[in-house]
Amino acid sequence: MNPVERVTFDPLVVGGKPCVRGMRLTVGMIRGQLAAGHSVEDGLDAYPYLERDDVFAALAWAAHQAQRAAVTAEAS
Repeated sequence: MNPVERVTFDPLVVGGKPCVRGMRLTVGMIRGQLAAGHSVEDGLDAYPYLERDDVFAALAWAAHQAQRAAVTAEAS
């Protein structure tokens, strides 16, 4: 599965927030766990349905969004 395809949006799933593969596990939750010092392995243990590639896809998506926001702010 393409990393971009792993991040999904559905208004019926957690209010349309970016999620991993349509599950109720948001990109923000994954980022928050890593920012709090938890390892990828901790996340995989806590969420057995989560795949390693999901974590890195979520991080790549978040990094891309942050870059887009920075470029938009610079253009304003």
